[in-house]
Amino acid sequence: MSQKQQTLAAPFTLTGKGLHTGLNIEVTFAPAEPNTGYTIQRIDLEGQPIIEAIADNVAATNRGTVVKKGDIQVSTIEHAMAALYCAGIDNCDIQVNAPEFPILDGSAMPYVEAIQKAGIVEQEAKREVFRITKKYEVVDEENGVKLEIFPDDHFSVTTFVDYPSPVLNNQYAVLNDVADFKQEVAAARTFVFVREIQPLLAMNLIKGGDLDNAMVIYDQKVEQAELDKMAAAIGAEAPSANDLGYIQKRPLQWDNEPARHKLLDVIGDLALIGKFIQGRVIVTRPGHGMNNKLARAVRKDLKRTEIQAPVYDPNKAPVLDNVGIKKIMPHRYPMQLVDKIIDVETNDYVVGVKSVTANEPFFVGHFPEEPVMPGVLQVEAMAQCSGILVLNSVDEPERYSTYFMKINNVSFRQKVVPGDTLIFHVSFKSPLRRGIAEMKGYAFVGDKIVSEAEFMAMIVKNK
Repeated sequence: MSQKQQTLAAPFTLTGKGLHTGLNIEVTFAPAEPNTGYTIQRIDLEGQPIIEAIADNVAATNRGTVVKKGDIQVSTIEHAMAALYCAGIDNCDIQVNAPEFPILDGSAMPYVEAIQKAGIVEQEAKREVFRITKKYEVVDEENGVKLEIFPDDHFSVTTFVDYPSPVLNNQYAVLNDVADFKQEVAAARTFVFVREIQPLLAMNLIKGGDLDNAMVIYDQKVEQAELDKMAAAIGAEAPSANDLGYIQKRPLQWDNEPARHKLLDVIGDLALIGKFIQGRVIVTRPGHGMNNKLARAVRKDLKRTEIQAPVYDPNKAPVLDNVGIKKIMPHRYPMQLVDKIIDVETNDYVVGVKSVTANEPFFVGHFPEEPVMPGVLQVEAMAQCSGILVLNSVDEPERYSTYFMKINNVSFRQKVVPGDTLIFHVSFKSPLRRGIAEMKGYAFVGDKIVSEAEFMAMIVKNK
C-alpha cells in the first residue's frame, strides 16, 4: 500500500434506486484534498450540508449503516466505503441527491469498477496507518457475536456466519490482502431471509429491494398465499411453498457468498475508523451495529494517539550503524547519544535507537542512588537524529555540520532509566529552505512517549 495519501484521479457518477427509499438516486465521487477523509454532501437539501463518514457519526445500523449530522442523514454507505478503502483511497468528496446511496446490484463491484476507470493519484501528504498494538474485542454473548482485532503486520479479515437455517448455516470467508478484494469479495451480494421481508416492509424499508440487487433465502415454510404476497412486494415470482432455497435471478457466485458479503460489510464499517489500519480482524456473526462498536473502540484510541511508536526489530540490519553515524556526525563518546538509525525517509523522517545501560557516564552523578537519564540528554539525542535527517537530504553530508538555532515546546512525560531502549522519531515540520530546517521529535520507551521537542536547525558547510 502506498506510503502517501491517495485520491481519485477524476470524478465519477453512479445512478440507481435506493434499497430502502426506492428513489432514483445519483451519487458522485470526486477527488479531495489531503487529510479530508471521506465526506458525504446532501446536494438535494438547502445549504448542501456535509457529513463526515466516520464511526462517531453512525446513528443507526438497521439493515445498513447510517451516518447523521444534526437532522441530516445518509444510509446504506457501507459498500461504497469498502470499495474506497480497499482501493487505497484516503480522501474522497461524495455528493448524493437522496438520503441513501443507490443499492446498484447489491454488491461493491460497481464502485470498484468505477474507481478503477476513474483512476487513482498519489498526493504529497504522508499516509498515517494506525497500527493495532493490542487486542480489541466487542462481544454480544446473548447472540453469540464476537468481533476482534489482533496485532499483525498487515490488514486482513476473517468472517464467520452462523444462522439457524437449513439453507444458510455455517460459513466463513477470508480476505488476506486488500489487493484481492475485487476478485474475492467485491461482487458478493447482500441477502435477506423471506421471514425478514414482512417486518422490513412494515418498517417502511426495502422499497427498492428486488432480485436484481439481493439474494432472498427461503428457509422456513409459510403458506403459499403469504409467500406469493411477499414475492409480489419485491417484484419476484414466488416459488413453491414446499421448495426451500435461494430465490434469485443469478446463481450463487461462491458457495459462501453470504459470508463474503458479511466480510464486505465489515470492511465498509471499519473504513469509518478514519485511517487505514494494520491488524488481523476476526469476526463471528457480525452485523452493522457491532461492526460500528468495534470501529468506535479503535477510533477512540486513534483520536488520543499523537503518534505511534516506531516498530523496532533488533534482528533487522540498521540503515546506519554506530560507525556509519560517525561518518556523518561529529559527535564522539561520551556525547554520541544515538547507537543506530533503523529507518530514514529523505525529506520526511528518521528513526534512531539508543540503548540506555547502567554504564552511561552521566549516571555517576545523575543520580548515584536513583539513576535517571537527564532530560537535556534526551533532547540532545533527538537533536542528533535531527542532524542525521537534515544531512541525509544533502550531497556529501560529511562536508556539512548542523547547528541548532532554537528548541521549543520541550516536555518530559516519564523517567528513562538503565535498561530502557529509547526509540526516536524525528520528522520535518516544513520543507528544508535556505539551509534552515524545522523538525518535531519524539522519544519512546516501548509504546509510550517519554519526551518530545521541536527543533530549528541550520546547515553550515565545513571550512
